[in-house]
Amino acid sequence: QVQLAESGGGSVQAGGSLRLSCAASGHLYHSFCMGWFRQASGKEREGVAVIYTDTGTTYFADSVKGRFTVSRDNAKKTLFLQMNNLKPEDTAMYYCAADFISALVCRGRAPADFRNWGQGTQVTVSS
Repeated sequence: QVQLAESGGGSVQAGGSLRLSCAASGHLYHSFCMGWFRQASGKEREGVAVIYTDTGTTYFADSVKGRFTVSRDNAKKTLFLQMNNLKPEDTAMYYCAADFISALVCRGRAPADFRNWGQGTQVTVSS
C-alpha cells in the first residue's frame, strides 16, 4: 500500500511559477513509476510528467515540455513538480500517482495504469 499527499497548489498569474510536492509513504521498495497528472474542469485526467525511479528517466506531456520539470528526493520519498511560465490552460486539479509498473508503461503516462493516488491540489492560473 502506498500513500500519497500533495501540497503546493495555489493561484498565480500567467507567467508565474509554482512548485508542487508529493510526499509518499508505504512500501516503495523497488523500481516504480511516480508522476503528476491533472484534470481540468470537464476534461479527462491527463499525465503531465512522470519519472521512473530506477533510472531517473522522465517523460512529459508536449504541452508542458520546457516549462515543467519533475524531480524526486529519494531519502524523503518526495516528488516535486516545478512549473514555470504557467498558462491559464494549466489550470486544473493536480494529482500525484505511483505504481509498480515497467518503464515502458510509465512512459505512456496513462492514468489507468496507476493504482495509488493522492487527493490532489488545485492550481489556478489567471490571465
